[in-house]
Amino acid sequence: MSLRIPQIRFDASDSLAALCKAGGDPLRLNVLRALASDSFGVLELAQIFAIGQSGMSHHLKVLTQAGLLATRREGNAIFYRRNLPQGDSLGGKLHAALLEEVDQLELTTEVQARIAAVHAQRSAASEDFFARMAGSFQARQDLLAGLPQYRDSVLALLDALNFEPTATALEVGPGDGSFLPELASRFRHVVALDNSAAMLELARARCEQAGLDNVELKLADALHDECPAADCVVLNMVLHHLAAPGEALKQLARLVKAGGSLLITELCSHNQSWAREACGDLWLGFEQDDLARWADAAGLTPGESLYIGLKNGFQIQARHFSRPAADDRLTPGNRNR
Repeated sequence: MSLRIPQIRFDASDSLAALCKAGGDPLRLNVLRALASDSFGVLELAQIFAIGQSGMSHHLKVLTQAGLLATRREGNAIFYRRNLPQGDSLGGKLHAALLEEVDQLELTTEVQARIAAVHAQRSAASEDFFARMAGSFQARQDLLAGLPQYRDSVLALLDALNFEPTATALEVGPGDGSFLPELASRFRHVVALDNSAAMLELARARCEQAGLDNVELKLADALHDECPAADCVVLNMVLHHLAAPGEALKQLARLVKAGGSLLITELCSHNQSWAREACGDLWLGFEQDDLARWADAAGLTPGESLYIGLKNGFQIQARHFSRPAADDRLTPGNRNR
């Protein structure tokens, strides 16, 4: 007579086992590294790591089941991003330690080049939209969130920061220049940067009409070109047009003077996929935690936040982040000092 030995169950340790399994593959570790401040679709990751889509899908499934990745739907596509570790849950400390170690990895030159190629593809689509639709852009933007719908709230946030009369401002992507008169009346000197010549002409016309003699317009890419640092850097409905928003915040933080501010107005996360074609949006808004996490990685400190609900169902987040006064990181204005 044989005895049946009951199978021992290890339910409590399943999550730890899944985490260890997910971290036990070099490709998966490099995927986690690539997603440090970015999000990609499965096809983009397959392109970046030169692997078939089915193979990449398997690795992403393992990482997701282990809780290392989260997914978000952007229109018809699914994008993967890193999941934040929950320190008070089983495996939370191991999760955090794994990501800390992963961030010490150096992606190969080939992988970095393919990531840059993916970003370039996204940017090209956005730039093509603005080149074609400059004349009707404001009408299209008004379908989502026109400046008059949230101007007063943003100005209240800006005025509460109490900038000195000698302070300077930099607006990245000013669109048709609607916000420039407000900045010009509050700052000694304002620089407006745009990488679209067509949009910059609209802003130029606005400045001439309003007689703004303290606004300087520049055709430049704030993420890659040499740009002046300012006391207040403004991004007004710009981030959802950028190829890599998390990485962009790191670059834009360098344009904020020590003790200065970064002021962002953005759409909260939504599921209105028609905004991609109608307004050239690369991203369907952002979670509040996304902006906070990216800003923290860029060395910025969160400040006041406002959330404005609109009648059409969209919600706007107006966020203030500051650069510590003792921050001695190099800015474009002092790189050679």
